Amino acid sequence: MVLGWRRRKGNRKQSKGGKPVMELVVPNHFRCPISLDTMKDPVTLSTGITYDRENVERWFEEGNITCPVTNQVVRNFDMIPNHSLRMMIQDWCVENRQHGVERIPTPRIPISPIEVDELLMQVKNSARGLDQYGCLELVQKMKKWGEESERNKRCIVDNGAPGALASSFDAFANDSVERNVVVLEEILAALNWMFPLQLEAQKSLGSLASLRCMVWFLKHQDLSGKEKSIVALRELLSFGDVQHVEALSHIEGVNELLVEFINKRVSPTITKASLRVVWYMVSSSSNCSEKMKLAFVELGLVSCLLDILIESEKSRYEKALAILDSLFSCEEGRNKGCGNDLTVPLLVKKILRVSPLTTDYSVSALWKLCKFGEKDEGRTLLEALQVGAFQKLLLVLQVGCGDETKEKATELLKLMNPYRAELECIDSDYKNVKRSF
Repeated sequence: MVLGWRRRKGNRKQSKGGKPVMELVVPNHFRCPISLDTMKDPVTLSTGITYDRENVERWFEEGNITCPVTNQVVRNFDMIPNHSLRMMIQDWCVENRQHGVERIPTPRIPISPIEVDELLMQVKNSARGLDQYGCLELVQKMKKWGEESERNKRCIVDNGAPGALASSFDAFANDSVERNVVVLEEILAALNWMFPLQLEAQKSLGSLASLRCMVWFLKHQDLSGKEKSIVALRELLSFGDVQHVEALSHIEGVNELLVEFINKRVSPTITKASLRVVWYMVSSSSNCSEKMKLAFVELGLVSCLLDILIESEKSRYEKALAILDSLFSCEEGRNKGCGNDLTVPLLVKKILRVSPLTTDYSVSALWKLCKFGEKDEGRTLLEALQVGAFQKLLLVLQVGCGDETKEKATELLKLMNPYRAELECIDSDYKNVKRSF
């Protein structure tokens, strides 16, 4: 075995007895040639070179077909566990544990596609028979497999687990949410680490029974259950299926729940996911999108979004402004915006702040208010001028923006120009803007 100790160079530390401190060195043949870290699960390729399993699997997943050390084309991708080397590494760790070295655990054998197929078949059979306790045990077994390694997770997902779990979720939700709540929550928790979903899984999770179940979770489950449900809804709607949006919008109480989550901000995960769900609903091409906008406006969403622009994290600004811009497409939304003293100052403030998208949404929302808002004899335009909108819009054109934003900024400047002589523009950073009640 190679020498495992060496003297430290440079500023050498001294022990209490005056002797120099020695540094532990990991033997070279214990290190993975890819990461140079101590190997935890050494496997040998057909080229005879040993690597840590996780690193060499990632190497091949990135599209490489050669051995990293020899550069030979690998014809056989079988990985043979190097038990002798792994036991040597473990013995070395035990010998040096007094120096802070932890013994690497004996790696578990990765699951195979055949094992996954067998388990999924049992899951489907349990769901067909509405055997919630049998299905629960199988899903927990799958979860345990996934926790063992990222490789196991990939194997589970790649062999059809999302589709099987989503169809099982639909079956138990169709039967009774209250009676099957334990297995339903376990399935939803498993699906949360399998996103994005394939088409088969989307159809099952987007069924009316599944959607009603997830909304029920939002109403009655604890914080963890609510988070899993809203994240699942966010992922489902992200695929842009209009039928899913329409089905969700017709479930009683869902709009009120989403506005409540945005307003109360019970957790960052729920707030961000709720904003995205609302965005998918109001920006969809669904026939009922205008009704949804009106419903959210009547529930006070405009005021909630303005509060987010004052107090919340920057990561939420983009989606909040996107929703505001969408709500201002309807007359009721614009009336609410014009009726709130914070709307115009906040929109102007967010121009050229945070990201290009926030600028685009802010300019678009301001353009809708000024061009299509209440007939207030230019009050909105005057207010925008007072808080420095003219200068901001000139800067937008100077620094560059998309064609649509450029057109709206140019039109806003033309609308404001006749009012410039009436008052002096005031540059304000709104640091003292307080939350509206």
